[in-house]
Amino acid sequence: MVNYIKDHASVLSTMGIFFPFILAAILKSAQGSSTVSLTTTAGIVAPLLPMLGLESPVRVALACMAIGAGAMTVSHANDSYFWVVTNFGAMTPEKGYKTQTMATLVLGIAGILEIFILSLILH
Repeated sequence: MVNYIKDHASVLSTMGIFFPFILAAILKSAQGSSTVSLTTTAGIVAPLLPMLGLESPVRVALACMAIGAGAMTVSHANDSYFWVVTNFGAMTPEKGYKTQTMATLVLGIAGILEIFILSLILH
């Protein structure tokens, strides 16, 4: 994955603050763990921060926030948190998908939009 990212650096650099979010969201959706998504994305993105235009301390903090927003996006059956919420909420898995999965999707998107707005304001 790192080689792919390096080979397509010019395209990815246009994504800026959205790249850490998208990568974390993809990893979270694929394997279900927010922790694994956070740590893996941080390890991949850290050396790429200058290329993404995220070099200043404020931009690094925003990148960390974007990774966090991506890692909380799309909680589903691969995610233990999905089962905690659905079981304690006395929901069926189908209802969990309608509520928990959709709610975390909205939370993640709202989070990255707020982070994007902050990135426009803060330098």
